[in-house]
Amino acid sequence: MTRDERRQVLESFGRAPMLLAGALRQLPKRMWLYKPAPDRWSIHEIIVHLADSEASSYLRCRYLIADPGIAIPEFDPEKWASTLGYFHQSTREALEIIRRLRRVTYNLLAKLPESVWRHIPPEDSERGAMSLEQWIERQEQHIPHHIDQIKQNYQSWLGTHPPRKARTGREGSRFISLSAEVC
Repeated sequence: MTRDERRQVLESFGRAPMLLAGALRQLPKRMWLYKPAPDRWSIHEIIVHLADSEASSYLRCRYLIADPGIAIPEFDPEKWASTLGYFHQSTREALEIIRRLRRVTYNLLAKLPESVWRHIPPEDSERGAMSLEQWIERQEQHIPHHIDQIKQNYQSWLGTHPPRKARTGREGSRFISLSAEVC
């Protein structure tokens, strides 16, 4: 990856929480607990998962920079979701965690010397050896992947909760419900 390519990936990485917030603002909060299937996550669960993932990534990034030889355990997203009570956690606080940790990590990465980007730790049993450069490529796609999942949840929810037809109020103003094009 060239410096310019890395800069583009890093900028995308840094913008992801803003994209997530923008996507969420377009959706009715009443549907955030909707699960498209028993084995699929609700938007609420996705947000809390992203906060856990961001916390894990915050540490992983620092290990890759400062201690590239240390084996870093991965967390099991399904296990964490089922045992950490995601339903009872605050999405507002989770979004703040995502925003703050991503900003701090972005600021750190933006100032790193070129040599650090290629540190490779010893073999990791689950993923193999990974450089910081490989890590940022993977992380850059994580929030966008879940934004797509959120959009799919919304489309599924629309199938069970069709939008109301537009109607005219007393003063002649129009009330239009959220449509599929918004997301």
